[in-house]
Amino acid sequence: MTIPTDPETGEFRRSANHFDARITADGRDGWPVEAGRYRLVVSRACPWASRGLVVRRLLGLESALSVAVADPIQDDKSWRFTLDPGGRDPVLGIKYLAEAYHAADPHYLDGISVPAIVDIPSGRLVTNDYPRITLDLSTEWTSLHRSGAPELYPERLRDEIDAVNAGVYADVNAAVYQAGFATRQSAYEDAYHRLFTMLDVLSERLERQRYLVGDTITEADIRLFTTLVRFDPVYHGHFKCNRNKLAEMPVLWAYARDLFQTPGFGDTVDFDHIKRHYYAVHEQVNPTRIVPLGPELSGWTTPHHREQLGGRPFGDGTPPGPPPEDERIEAKDGATS
Repeated sequence: MTIPTDPETGEFRRSANHFDARITADGRDGWPVEAGRYRLVVSRACPWASRGLVVRRLLGLESALSVAVADPIQDDKSWRFTLDPGGRDPVLGIKYLAEAYHAADPHYLDGISVPAIVDIPSGRLVTNDYPRITLDLSTEWTSLHRSGAPELYPERLRDEIDAVNAGVYADVNAAVYQAGFATRQSAYEDAYHRLFTMLDVLSERLERQRYLVGDTITEADIRLFTTLVRFDPVYHGHFKCNRNKLAEMPVLWAYARDLFQTPGFGDTVDFDHIKRHYYAVHEQVNPTRIVPLGPELSGWTTPHHREQLGGRPFGDGTPPGPPPEDERIEAKDGATS
């Protein structure tokens, strides 16, 4: 895997999302919401893709939006479907996600990323715009939400959610990668300090309230959770984000456990995929590709006591039911999911 960094500053540069069409209730971009028409392609290792898995579960969209899970280990053609019989996705009929990208744009030469939503009839990629995907699942797919689905992006809180998300993206979600992929000491230290400064700010905020915005789970919690759940298994060691482990930051550790134990969160987490992807694919960071055995993960299921802060996880809604049988993740490393 080639990691794009600025040769002068040593800073990691994330590629832009080239495909940004939206799937909407009125189909204004040519892609109307329609049950069974689209397939969400993810890697369970990827925090950006994991957001889509959590939102899809919480909103009860499993039967309306099918999911394809890529192998956590990429090859030189990027994300592949070697977990499926014959090495092909059984619905899209392709071996590599790149085939859907090239069906949408035969001249596309940039990176192949997840999450991605593919139009099943045409085999064309519709979008890889991961920040927009989850917001649209919440706001445009409402006709297909389950009864009792929570409001993850309530209109009255959107300005505050957007502001929190902007800070979390810049100084947590992206900062761990900027630290881990930096090729100059100054770039690494800048990302490191921004990351832990923001984690301290978030810890102070969450000491007083159960969730980031309001008294229910929102998009903001989902975006922070998918980074926190990867922190000790990969970011602390592999990306050198090592001032503290998550398990050594009491407020954030309790907050993350609270979410992990909430239906729709922990049952989408695959620690095996997470560890194998980061340590085996990022050869510039880990040339030996050895996957560490630790850390001990059983602590994720221990009591968190966050309910003492009040709050209602699903607001006026209800928790999702168990995941579909074919999407259940085998628990490994002592953490149940």
